[in-house]
Amino acid sequence: MARRKVKQQVDNKKLIIEAFNEMAREKSIDRDLLQGIVEETLSLMVKKKHGLESNFDIIVNMEKGDIEIYLMKEVVEEVENLETQISLEDVRKIKGDEIEVGDELIEEITLENIADSFGRRLIAQAIQTLNQRIRDVEKDNIYEEYAKRVGEVIIGEIYQVRPNNILVMHNKVEMRLPREEQIPTERLKKNQQVKAILKEVRRSGGATGLPDLILSRSDDSYMARLFEQEIPEIYDGIIEIKAIAREPGERAKVAVLSYDERVDPVGACVGMKGIRIHSIVRELNNENIDIIEFTDDPRLFIARALSPAKVRDVQINHDERQATVIVPDDQVSLAIGKNGQNVRLASKLTGYSLSLVKEGAEDIELIEFRDELGKELYDKLIHAGIDTAREFLEAEPELLLTITSKEKILHVRSVMFEEFEEREDEDYLKQLEDTDSGVVAVDEDETETETETETETENETETAN
Repeated sequence: MARRKVKQQVDNKKLIIEAFNEMAREKSIDRDLLQGIVEETLSLMVKKKHGLESNFDIIVNMEKGDIEIYLMKEVVEEVENLETQISLEDVRKIKGDEIEVGDELIEEITLENIADSFGRRLIAQAIQTLNQRIRDVEKDNIYEEYAKRVGEVIIGEIYQVRPNNILVMHNKVEMRLPREEQIPTERLKKNQQVKAILKEVRRSGGATGLPDLILSRSDDSYMARLFEQEIPEIYDGIIEIKAIAREPGERAKVAVLSYDERVDPVGACVGMKGIRIHSIVRELNNENIDIIEFTDDPRLFIARALSPAKVRDVQINHDERQATVIVPDDQVSLAIGKNGQNVRLASKLTGYSLSLVKEGAEDIELIEFRDELGKELYDKLIHAGIDTAREFLEAEPELLLTITSKEKILHVRSVMFEEFEEREDEDYLKQLEDTDSGVVAVDEDETETETETETETENETETAN
């Protein structure tokens, strides 16, 4: 004969203790704070049931799993306030004749009778309120913890890859690596460990309401943190990173300065046989990194920034933050780099707008442009000592405007630059415009008219004689 199943008794106190402990552990909430939240939630429940002026006391003991509510009312002959008083007649129905007017009726509510005292609906609302308060505390805790860690390197595990975001889990906290903060050439996969810098912490991150923790692998500061981790001299402050220019996943230039003359900043960053820099390169998906020694001399700094190209000279315009760099013919392609990458990064690193000019650039005799100039303008330029295209391009605007019009000058310059495969100089155009507004060019037709007038005057004088 089968035995009858015995219904196991549930130890409510033990369950409550375990629930409190798990909540404090999982949500990283202080136990005292959690106890205060529970007391506050119960207080709201009592006030909803018995009124805002009700007199009660709540005891929550998380160590023992005890939750007790004591509701107190004064016994009176005639009730004036239902929330704080009870009539003697009503009390005697409950307690008998042993209580008198002026006594205090204490109703004890425990876990065993809480459902009967408040009803399931009110208890469900209280649970919802409790959960919301715990979520609010959890959000505040996450925000406060990670707001202090902005700029730190985080190692997490990818648990979801989306088209525009990669979701990373760090200590059971969700973080986000947006597409614009990823290395474009890199393909990260689910369950893969990833290292990134915590770039930003925002209060709300959408539907969950939890803080939005933004990671980055493309930010310059991430590269700087990697240098600190791999190069002790940087971490100790012996070497300082002065500037970083980077195109993530492709190429970067890093300017470093040593405060100890015995320490070579470039050699220290590269390491023996390149071991230090190679570890950083691997972490950044084989991004090429040029290490450059920083100097306060902008001419020398620009020359170094254009490495591996070797330049002949650098002419600085400090006011405009511009520099013209003279480059040997065989170094031009190196100086420019693939798709202009080298000169673009050098410009970003130094803070100067860089213009590259070939050393000993080719020249063309002015007669080759005689068709564009016209015979008369060509003769005037030769008479003015301008024999080649370069001499025309470098001639002062004041001189050229006394020979021909601004429109003609611009047309001829465009033809010459097209022949040399070079671009127009914006500074020269501005100078030409300013000069033209103050100098009246001699019109060729007017010159011919004046010559004819002078000839007629001479003829009239000879006839009179």
